[in-house]
Amino acid sequence: MTGTPVETSTSGSTLDAYRRVLAVTGRPLPVVSFLGRLPVAVIQFGSVLLVTRTSGSLATGGTVACALALGQVAMGPFVGRLADRHGQRPVVLAFALANSLAVALYTLGALYHLPTPALIALGIAAGATVPGVGPLARARGVALVRRDGADERVVDAVLSLESTMDELSFVLGPALIGVASVVAHPAYAFGAAALLVAVCGTAFALHPTATAVPRAAPQARADRAKRARMPRQVHVVRVGLVLLGVLLGGCGAGITALTQELGQENQAGLVYAAMGVMSAVVGLSMAAVPERFTLPARWRVATAAAALLSLPLIVTGSMPVLYVAVTVFGALFAPNLITGFGLTERAVPRERLAEGMTVAASAFVGGQAVTLAVAGRLAQAHGPAAAFAVGSAAAGLAFLVALRVRPLRGAADPATRAVAAR
Repeated sequence: MTGTPVETSTSGSTLDAYRRVLAVTGRPLPVVSFLGRLPVAVIQFGSVLLVTRTSGSLATGGTVACALALGQVAMGPFVGRLADRHGQRPVVLAFALANSLAVALYTLGALYHLPTPALIALGIAAGATVPGVGPLARARGVALVRRDGADERVVDAVLSLESTMDELSFVLGPALIGVASVVAHPAYAFGAAALLVAVCGTAFALHPTATAVPRAAPQARADRAKRARMPRQVHVVRVGLVLLGVLLGGCGAGITALTQELGQENQAGLVYAAMGVMSAVVGLSMAAVPERFTLPARWRVATAAAALLSLPLIVTGSMPVLYVAVTVFGALFAPNLITGFGLTERAVPRERLAEGMTVAASAFVGGQAVTLAVAGRLAQAHGPAAAFAVGSAAAGLAFLVALRVRPLRGAADPATRAVAAR
């Protein structure tokens, strides 16, 4: 696979790329990594519903959810740095077990109506112990296919597959919360999340591919740290990912507020899931995008389209229209995330790949976290349109950031990248 099939049979070459990814990683790894990241989606989205249900305040739910996400943002880069230095296996194993305990304690705290400061502390602990299965799986998959000598289309297929699994997790996560809320209580979904992260996080840590991402030799770490500086483009992309997080946070707060206003609060998770389904479907097709449509160009188109398609949400006032609006808008979310992670992967030094991916994920989650708190209060004071408007404004700013991203020299050269990966 050298790049010539891209111009001849798009569908065939795309399927071949996915087949090669699965041949290199093995079929069990995507399953384990998907189930290992699902708890993050449950606790991120479900925190608003759980605490809102137990406290009776959307503002409190947003604040505690923000604390949980900020805990993840603060520790995410540290988890990636540890994985680069010591390998993924011991790091993921320790954090998965700690996170299982932290999620269980957080759930009990909400059920027993602990004061808001105590819930904030438990939320921070639940977020800070997230094992980072999603970004580490990206780093592992990219390292595996580059070690196998794959070209850029196969690397794009890895990133598309990983982002699609992220989207599917953010479909099933809210769906689990929604079903649990309708049938009994959102706390049941949190119990399932604690069990999943313990079992599947451990399985991801112990999988034989955990050694695929090489760790820095102890005597070389100081020298490498000096040489392997992050290019300026990495930081520009991170700003864009923060804004995309603001966009998703604004939409999440708006959906929660609007469903409450319409007396259909138990459908919030299902509405969010509808957006994620469309995003996941489009995400799988991203590997078919030709290489001549460069990553910076893709990001400009995707952010501009997201800004435009988020506008109808501001004037939405009924459940049927909300379902339609979020489903159409969802088609643009996966392309934005996949492209953002693709730009990150091309730019970061190889020996800092896990750190680069976890920081990128943390930037996105951080934007979402702050917005959940701010937009939640705005929605409570001024209605759901205010929360949706925050998201639309962020999408517009993300487009301006995307205009500043430039292709890296040599980033599209598969031979150069394959040598660099070894």
